[in-house]
Amino acid sequence: MEKLIGRKRECEELKWALESKRSELVIMHGRRRIGKTFLVRRFFNDRYSFHYVGAHRQSRIVQLQNFRETLLRYSGNNVPELKNWHDAFLSLQAYLENCVEERKVIFFDEMPWIDTHGSEFVEEFEYFWSNWVQNRDDIVFIACGCATSWMKEKLEDNQGGLHNRITHRIYLRPFYLSECKSYLDEHGFDWDEYQILQCYMIFGGVPYYLSLLKPYLSLPENVDALIFRRGGDMNNEMNELYNALFNKADRYIAIVKLMATKREGFTRTEIEEQTGYSGGGLSKMLDNLERCDFIMSYAQFGNKKKQMLYRLADFYTLFHFKYVENNHSRDEQYWQHHFTDRSVETWEGFTFEAVCLRHLPHIKNSLGISGMATEASSWRYKPKGDGISKGAQVDLVIKRADKLIHLVEMKFSEKPYTLTKEYTQRLNERKQLFMEVTGTSRGVVHTFITPMGLANGKHTSVVHSQLTVQDLFADMGIRG
Repeated sequence: MEKLIGRKRECEELKWALESKRSELVIMHGRRRIGKTFLVRRFFNDRYSFHYVGAHRQSRIVQLQNFRETLLRYSGNNVPELKNWHDAFLSLQAYLENCVEERKVIFFDEMPWIDTHGSEFVEEFEYFWSNWVQNRDDIVFIACGCATSWMKEKLEDNQGGLHNRITHRIYLRPFYLSECKSYLDEHGFDWDEYQILQCYMIFGGVPYYLSLLKPYLSLPENVDALIFRRGGDMNNEMNELYNALFNKADRYIAIVKLMATKREGFTRTEIEEQTGYSGGGLSKMLDNLERCDFIMSYAQFGNKKKQMLYRLADFYTLFHFKYVENNHSRDEQYWQHHFTDRSVETWEGFTFEAVCLRHLPHIKNSLGISGMATEASSWRYKPKGDGISKGAQVDLVIKRADKLIHLVEMKFSEKPYTLTKEYTQRLNERKQLFMEVTGTSRGVVHTFITPMGLANGKHTSVVHSQLTVQDLFADMGIRG
């Protein structure tokens, strides 16, 4: 049986629900391919009182037929034809009343797919819960789905029969680097931390993508086999991924495609101007994308929430738009032939910054401020157009409660990074500009994050603190 990697906090939540003395409603969601079903299967060892999986893009009639067949298999008794979801839940109730298990675990997987147009599935689930389950103390109901917007709107924000009924909310995020290393080590890979970092920059911390990798192939060979080789398992991943998660997926793809073009991200106003989407529709799309970890939002230093920046955070999406979408070479060894090209350095720089931002808890931990109140933001300054002033930006600013501000530089390099005299001068000029524009009275210091650290030299004294790939790989025992 394949070992469960990480997910300690999530398992604690499930254990609490299982050992409870009351009925529990557990909502589990997260983007597709993130391992929700695998987590439930491993925790409960495939032992449920009832387990039903919704069918993608199937009618109410088909969903009910599948439900009846599943109930027949579990109960071993005759189940009448189900005309609607009211009948379905009554039949489920009758079956569960005769179950002998002390705690009855019910697992509905891909729940959003069950709720077809006009099916009244949610209303009947509400009635089932408030009219029957609520009067019992022996039910553990796991509602799972990848369409996070549906899970929030229909279940978490439910104002009907499920209002205040949810007892546990479990959101599965992508693996951190330490968990990726544990996964790859468990499956026979002998890659070092630098190679795993490069892997993360393409596939992110998505367990399903990691499961497709072969330990007898190098990373470039794996990339070619999955993405560039005809018939590869990820040939059509972009369309499958977004279409399975979102209605009108082309709109979501248009937004992330835009974000792939600028490393520092876009304000909402800039997104409106570039895409033509606005109002509540755009708000919902941005919220849905962020809930699925495709994008991240972060404040600009000293600005209000309306000036939030939105940045692409999904590594495979970024790789797709950079190297896959417009690649017409038909070279099935494309990445083996090009991964050392100088043009790749720009993509690596952009992506390494995204890796660092994903690992903000690790950065704070290594700086010794994990228990301190902090604010993480970005800062960018646009000159007034006088032709003399220069613009500047810092992609990560950490403001500490003890009156210190870190201007964080994130630089990708396969060797120790060398600070030149010219670059050091630019750093000092930018620091001075930051202090003047923001008017801060706090202490401001430079922090560097590089895979291999800084090369020893006379200019390193400008750096207050430096982190390496080992800091990003730290196992802190958290899932934040």
